[in-house]
Amino acid sequence: QVQLVESGGGLVQAGGSLSLSCTTSGIIFSIYTMGWYRQAPGKQRELVAQITRVGTTNYAGSVQGRFTISRDDAKKTVGLQMTSLKPEDTAVYYCNADWLGVTHWGQGTQVTVSS
Repeated sequence: QVQLVESGGGLVQAGGSLSLSCTTSGIIFSIYTMGWYRQAPGKQRELVAQITRVGTTNYAGSVQGRFTISRDDAKKTVGLQMTSLKPEDTAVYYCNADWLGVTHWGQGTQVTVSS
């Protein structure tokens, strides 16, 4: 059974930092591209950051320079370090695993940034 479980969300003031983590099971983690997506109320889910199996990263322009994605293949986890948070970063953040179109999602974790 595939499971992706996010943790680390919460409430933070603007300018603050937060770290998310996604623990996985049931997949061959090392072959997957791992990503973080987010969905704000009334908006479509959007890509925040991705990291490929070889460590290549890709970020949304709105978080470039503020967020850092990382992966630990031994622990089968992916992290997202978020700094200089803004109210517009408020959303539910979802962990994603993708391998050649085979995609798995976590349940999401709420991040709220107060102004």
